[in-house]
Amino acid sequence: MKTIVEPKQMQDLARKWRSEKKTVGFVPTMGALHKGHLELVRASRKENDATVVSIYVNPLQFGPREDYQQYPRTLEADLELLEKEKVRALFAPTNREMYPAGFSSRVEVSGSLVQGLCAPYRPGHFNGVATVVVKLLGAVQPTRLYLGQKDAQQAAVLKQVVRDLDLDVEPVICPIVREHDGLAMSSRNKRLTLAGRKVAPVLYKALKVGKSIVDLGQADAEKVLGEIKNVMAEERSVKLQYLEAVDAGTLAPVKEIKPGTMIAVAAYLDNVRLIDNIVI
Repeated sequence: MKTIVEPKQMQDLARKWRSEKKTVGFVPTMGALHKGHLELVRASRKENDATVVSIYVNPLQFGPREDYQQYPRTLEADLELLEKEKVRALFAPTNREMYPAGFSSRVEVSGSLVQGLCAPYRPGHFNGVATVVVKLLGAVQPTRLYLGQKDAQQAAVLKQVVRDLDLDVEPVICPIVREHDGLAMSSRNKRLTLAGRKVAPVLYKALKVGKSIVDLGQADAEKVLGEIKNVMAEERSVKLQYLEAVDAGTLAPVKEIKPGTMIAVAAYLDNVRLIDNIVI
């Protein structure tokens, strides 16, 4: 596995692969890799000649009171995992390479995709995500871009950016990977206390209760969300940030739940922000 720091070096390797008519899968990450990331890597390896993983904790997507400094960084362990997965290249730029002196460009996202869910609570976040991913795509020049359904709003935004900017890459959205007790895998889970880790699966438990109510015929979004809130309220240490029912494609709020509706939740536990979702 090659470890590459400079975007120009990554571009040179990408050009070489293209000249050899190789397909390239790309998995962008912020490191602290877990099984969810590795499933993205495996999906890429099945469908492409070469797989590139990036590890970069992007400061543009963190607000001033968010956990940029505390975000887990486990590069040595990540390297071992990627070597075992036979990743062809790790792209691990520094802030100096990504945002050199004089950097002044941004990708701005608007519309229904960034009006609800996480967006009101994380102003500027999705512009930061879009900016860094466009830069990463420019360096890696992949055939396919692999994203996880856990970060559903981020995936929807990036699919829109790819369409709007005519980027020559195919987004591939992979299912949420969960722990044995249902907790959606996330790098931030490492920051939970032992007590918090025991409580955290309540997010998925509550979402499943909501889905079961829908399966029994209840389509009123307000009533379904109310039942989900009741389940979450059983754990007082969980502080709900939002709970919404939206169209899974446009992320616009819905009053009636039907196939294609996504129920999404964000909550704080041990000062760690957790998100999860389920699609009907």
